[in-house]
Amino acid sequence: MGLFEKLKQGLKKTAQFLRTDIRDLFKTEGRLVDEAFLAELFEMLVKTDMGVEAAQETVDEIGASFRTRVVRLEEVLEHIKQTLKGLLAQPVEPIRFAAAGPTVIMVAGVNGCGKTTSIAKLTAMFQGEGKRVVLGAADTFRAAAVQQLSIWATRVGAEIVTGPSGSDPAAVAHRAVARALETAAQVCIVDTAGRLQTQQGLMQQLTKIHRVLGKQIPDAPHEVLLVLDATTGQNGISQARHFTDAVRCTGIILAKLDGTAKGGIVVAIRKQVGLPVKYIGVGETPEDLALFQADRFVDALFEDMQ
Repeated sequence: MGLFEKLKQGLKKTAQFLRTDIRDLFKTEGRLVDEAFLAELFEMLVKTDMGVEAAQETVDEIGASFRTRVVRLEEVLEHIKQTLKGLLAQPVEPIRFAAAGPTVIMVAGVNGCGKTTSIAKLTAMFQGEGKRVVLGAADTFRAAAVQQLSIWATRVGAEIVTGPSGSDPAAVAHRAVARALETAAQVCIVDTAGRLQTQQGLMQQLTKIHRVLGKQIPDAPHEVLLVLDATTGQNGISQARHFTDAVRCTGIILAKLDGTAKGGIVVAIRKQVGLPVKYIGVGETPEDLALFQADRFVDALFEDMQ
């Protein structure tokens, strides 16, 4: 299955939701664009979790273009697609690699967000590009987390550095980077303990790991990726803000997109937080990680709708 097909499959629930609601707006051949129509369209868009601001901007565009006119479904769809592509516009931003030595990637997120699986997917992607990867299991407070990451490391063929249960996470991160330097690995991915963005002590621990990595290699970590669970919807916005304050996140991996009808959260993240959505998880296997591209995302969202 090609990436576009995987993307379509991952967005299936959101697309089905949109398809049903948008077609309900056009029960006849055409529909008058009036306040009632615009109100219904606004409510439908908000249900995808794109946020009130983005939904209003989209509706305002439709109103400005078609108010008092009778329009067909395909006309409105095209305007919605173009507006969303504009809202989501960002450079296609894969990982920013270090000019020399290992690229250090720190991965953060709350418990259960899909962080470990996302790390496995990143590792598989890098290894597929011929890069040697070292993983650092710096979630030392949950033995199950280390075990899960170790299983994934074995499965995708990456080396992993672990530490005793309850040991200093920053020390594990330091040893992982040291091992990457020693083995001339191109990438070092450091896992961190899942935590709620409101747990200040644990957030400070993230800041410490970030600082330790920076002392070890100038400009490290080169990327700080925040994994967000797409099924959490608007709560992801709060997570993105708090984690960015703590460790200066550089981008987002949106996981579990295939398990929600709220794929519009991508729009809200771009609109309200400004962080680039770098990758999206569209399935369970290590290969199910897609580089986020705004035009492809919107096209997949509205594919087969007309």
